[in-house]
Amino acid sequence: MLTPENYKKVFQQAHRAGSPHFTIIARANNLSHPRLGLAVPKKQIKTAVGRNRFKRIARESFRLKQHELSKKDFVVIAKKSAQDLSNEELFKLFDKLWKRLSRPSHG
Repeated sequence: MLTPENYKKVFQQAHRAGSPHFTIIARANNLSHPRLGLAVPKKQIKTAVGRNRFKRIARESFRLKQHELSKKDFVVIAKKSAQDLSNEELFKLFDKLWKRLSRPSHG
């Protein structure tokens, strides 16, 4: 679980991979595993159902890919249009962005 202090660090010096629907920010951590943080503002996704669905898919996608990811803290920030995507579309987009962020050049 990321603490507010961890979030601050991630935002300070981070690599980003974005889409029109959400952004993932990544920063190396000193741990032996990647960690996930979520920012899903009410302003962007109005309904609790919508926010929870987005978070559930983000967590599941992270869980399935974490063994391929480098040792970084990742923060996913939802945008308004994320609620318009199907679960399948969200998973595909997450996969694409995880791949982008796990490349060595994003150290």
